[in-house]
Amino acid sequence: MKIEEVVTGLLDENCYVLKKGDTCLVVDPGDDYPKIKELVGDSKVLGVLLTHSHFDHIGALRNFLTKRNVKIFKKSSTSEKSYEVGDFSFQVIYTPGHSSDSISFYFPDDKVMFVGDFIFKEGVGRCDLPTGSEDEMKESLNKLKEFNSDIKLYPGHGENTTLDYEKSHNPWLS
Repeated sequence: MKIEEVVTGLLDENCYVLKKGDTCLVVDPGDDYPKIKELVGDSKVLGVLLTHSHFDHIGALRNFLTKRNVKIFKKSSTSEKSYEVGDFSFQVIYTPGHSSDSISFYFPDDKVMFVGDFIFKEGVGRCDLPTGSEDEMKESLNKLKEFNSDIKLYPGHGENTTLDYEKSHNPWLS
């Protein structure tokens, strides 16, 4: 799987385009559709994966809603289980804390996880916003600790990291 990243909006949100062959998935379409569309290119968009519904992560969503056969994966319409979309296989993991609708997308074949604002390099997402919860964040972090350490984490803002690095350097995971 090829992973391309574009930073969008005033809050420098990371949007990811995941490609296999001539198809793709879009993770967290921020608010700059032309930039995202450029990354998508001629690929057919099979789905949009939303880690949560904060404005900086869904600004260009409306541009994908008009496309036929594009599935939207978000907590309110997605169960915590495995999915197959085209050639893509991933698991939805509920990871509330930053927001009550926070979910992460784990691609076990590629050992990558898209975590939105759940966890960042050496930190976690704010829990003091509406529907945020430090208690839920702690439970979600405990769930994350159960995964193999060699997973690469793709956050909604900032640098990519690994679970191994976070287990050693992130005070929230110690």
